[in-house]
Amino acid sequence: MSIAAPAVAADLNGHPHSPVPVYENSPTYRMAVRQLESVAEVIDIDKGILSRMALPKRALVVSVPVKMDDGHTEVFTGYRVQHSLTSGPSKGGLRYHPSVDLGEVAALAMWMSWKCGIMNLPFGGAKGGIACDPAALSRDENEHLTRRFTEEVLCVIGPRMDVMAPDLGTDEQTMAWIMDTYSMKIGYACPEVVTGKPVELGGCVGRREATGRGVTYCILEAMKELRLRPEESTAVVQGYGNVGAVTCQELYQRGVRVVAVGDRYGAVRNTKGIDVPALAAHCTAGKLLRDFAGAEQIDAAELLTTPCTVLVPAALERVITAANAGRLRCRILAEGANGPTTPDADAVLEESDIFHIPDVLCNAGGVTVSYFEWVQDIQQFLWSEEQVNQKLQELMLKAFHQVLQLSQSRKLTMRVAALSLGVQKIALEKQKRGLFP
Repeated sequence: MSIAAPAVAADLNGHPHSPVPVYENSPTYRMAVRQLESVAEVIDIDKGILSRMALPKRALVVSVPVKMDDGHTEVFTGYRVQHSLTSGPSKGGLRYHPSVDLGEVAALAMWMSWKCGIMNLPFGGAKGGIACDPAALSRDENEHLTRRFTEEVLCVIGPRMDVMAPDLGTDEQTMAWIMDTYSMKIGYACPEVVTGKPVELGGCVGRREATGRGVTYCILEAMKELRLRPEESTAVVQGYGNVGAVTCQELYQRGVRVVAVGDRYGAVRNTKGIDVPALAAHCTAGKLLRDFAGAEQIDAAELLTTPCTVLVPAALERVITAANAGRLRCRILAEGANGPTTPDADAVLEESDIFHIPDVLCNAGGVTVSYFEWVQDIQQFLWSEEQVNQKLQELMLKAFHQVLQLSQSRKLTMRVAALSLGVQKIALEKQKRGLFP
């Protein structure tokens, strides 16, 4: 089913114009809509509700002026998009990256809605971002950027409205600055306004590792389905940020040989297995991954096509395309990143024997433990890391088997099955709530 384009609006002089060209011009947003269309072809869904879900409920674009260390003023562009508020407050990360634009953020917010639906969390999807290179900013510049952005979006955030979390280019410290800025504005400490913050400020133990652990739980369950033994398996991880690094560590601890890893600066390979703790120490010391002595440098383009049992794309969107999908040499594709595989690549993978764990399921561990943190902050009652990990594993495996069962019973791809569960939940909630006139 093709989703009808929004009605054409007119300006004050009566000239027609499209109200959403900023979304439609984004290949990532168009990709998210294509995925939604694929779901509409296999489930019964009201066309009006479908049209509502194809567009964000709210999008805010702000200018963020920052006085830089050398005294000059730089103006950055920031975004906060709330795709849905039907299920509860919107929830989603804040990313700092040069490629951030409104269409990309809108797509990520939409995927967050489906992810929360799959995990049965009382959240809608949201996402935010600032077009910048955080590595080129000093600590003071990062802080000033974050606090001013928070000031600019105060009207749309709050513990019952929209709750931010770390994403690409942001971390616990970023969340601490947002929490402090918001708390100063309302007059009291409000830790529940963000998740993924330091434990000392009400953060949840295990939140930083949650996404990578969730990816690992899905991989291990897929191995059981395929009767593969971890100690006889190999892994390749593209992206050595928080998600990729934790996934490497978790797989290594379970006996999987990590044979190749890459990040934005390069890639390395060791067919005998990379010493993951040594690699972590190397990178923690501020050294580049590509200079790690325990592996040979390879061209980053070779990473995705390196033979392995498990391939984990854990970097940016649209890295697996129709051009390279046929050359993947893995048995399990576990999407640690959001949107790493294009719809055209999905069509190629559908003809292969690759067991595909889609992003909206595979990397849902982060938002799941963010939910745990939000609940703990509201109740002012903290859980142990053992409790957090146990509950995370329970919910991840439940969702994994729900998706797998639907995929097998309806003969759907794992992506369409996963998206169907998320979309159906939100569509039903919209139907029950009705449309405010």
